[in-house]
Amino acid sequence: MTQSQLDGLVALHERYMEGRIGGRRALLKRVDISGLNLSDKNLRQADFSGCNMTHMNLAFTNFQEASLYACDLSFSNLIHTNFVRADLRGAKIESANLAGADLERADLRGGAMTSDGTYAQPQPVNFRGANMTGSKLVGSMANNADFSDANLSMSKIHGADLRGARLMGADLSGANFENVNLMGANMSSAILTGSNVEAIMNSGVDLSDAITDSNIGPSLEELQKPIMHLIDDHQLWVKTSGKEGQYLDLSGYDLRECKTLKKQKLTALKAVKAKFFGMNLFQIELQSANLEGADFRRCDLVQADFRGANLAGAKFSHSDLREANFLPLLFATGSLQRFAPCNLKGAELRYADLQGSKMKNADLSNADLSYANFTNCDLRDADFTGAKIEGIVLLGADITGAKFDNEKSGSAFSLKSLSDN
Repeated sequence: MTQSQLDGLVALHERYMEGRIGGRRALLKRVDISGLNLSDKNLRQADFSGCNMTHMNLAFTNFQEASLYACDLSFSNLIHTNFVRADLRGAKIESANLAGADLERADLRGGAMTSDGTYAQPQPVNFRGANMTGSKLVGSMANNADFSDANLSMSKIHGADLRGARLMGADLSGANFENVNLMGANMSSAILTGSNVEAIMNSGVDLSDAITDSNIGPSLEELQKPIMHLIDDHQLWVKTSGKEGQYLDLSGYDLRECKTLKKQKLTALKAVKAKFFGMNLFQIELQSANLEGADFRRCDLVQADFRGANLAGAKFSHSDLREANFLPLLFATGSLQRFAPCNLKGAELRYADLQGSKMKNADLSNADLSYANFTNCDLRDADFTGAKIEGIVLLGADITGAKFDNEKSGSAFSLKSLSDN
């Protein structure tokens, strides 16, 4: 369907909603309208069941009481879209931008549709990786929905049915859990700072490794000196090879209050399981640092220098890592030389943007790289064995000598992003 055809259908629907002669309800089923524009249109009570609506501009569109059953709305602009009482059963809304969207009393239960239009085994609604900042889910029915890695910060969810929902790694900071049914939900590794977590402590929810106000770790106020003074001491320690200054260990600390460490030189820093998430770390230098298990989710790490760093188990979901440097370091002691590749074993890089980054010889074994963007990356001789590579983008990447599992390499090289190259 073309944009002009879609515009004509919308015009007839708007006449229908106004009760004017010649109007007709919009009724599209299993039609591909991907990439088209329906922003700021009134499509209340329209039916788009089973349609491909990916990469569309649907900002400020009114879908109140509309049927979007089993639609694919992934990667679409849904900013301030009205889904009040809409039927979104079985919809796929992965990596879409729903900031400020209103899903009050929307039906987000499972659903599915086959190619011939018949109903199939229900599939849960998929919001994985979506930006839902400040969205309204008041009273919505979203049992078993998948919100993994979604940003639901400051969202309004009171009275929602989230039984069995998957909220692993989701950002729920500032959320109000009053009267929310989370029985059997999985909120492991979720960010729950500023939320009334006590309201769900006895609801049978999995809160393993979740970050709350009570377990975030020691704050910067507990350091023996102001953080910038300690950084100066550490830089002197590095410059003098340990003869002066003091080595800096920030392991376990919550560093978010600092907000930015932009362009700081922190070579050989130790910050095991430190919390950096959401910080501005543009051009930070962390060569040979021990950052095992550190949390860098949603950080600005553009042009960061991680050469030779230990990043095993670190979390980078949704981080901006464009042009970051993950190359190995070569250490020489007399006649002895030691080659230190960047260690990203078991790291989480879901939805991370790594365009143009340097990752030659990087150890990415058993890492979760789902939907990460490796466009134009140097991945020569990198180790991907055991890694999760669903949906990764390798357009223009150099993968010469890279190691993939035999059973997984086929799916990696059959990605659309590669076939288009």
